[in-house]
Amino acid sequence: MLTIKCASCKTKLFKYRKIGSGEVLRCHKDRISKAFHYRTEAGKLLCACGRVVGDDVGTCFKMRQSCFTSSGTKDTK
Repeated sequence: MLTIKCASCKTKLFKYRKIGSGEVLRCHKDRISKAFHYRTEAGKLLCACGRVVGDDVGTCFKMRQSCFTSSGTKDTK
């Protein structure tokens, strides 16, 4: 289970169940287990501080690599 945080203010955005050992490029909405402080507005995934962390593309969020950090473990199924 990964914890996704904003890179600028370090606010927790959500907990995400990552499958596979690669980078976090997309976060599927059905794998988000707990939401903390994020909102979607005009097709963008925003932190509470207002920074754009990703783009809402329907069933998933396409993440911007320099705008978030992640910590935790990945499922290697």
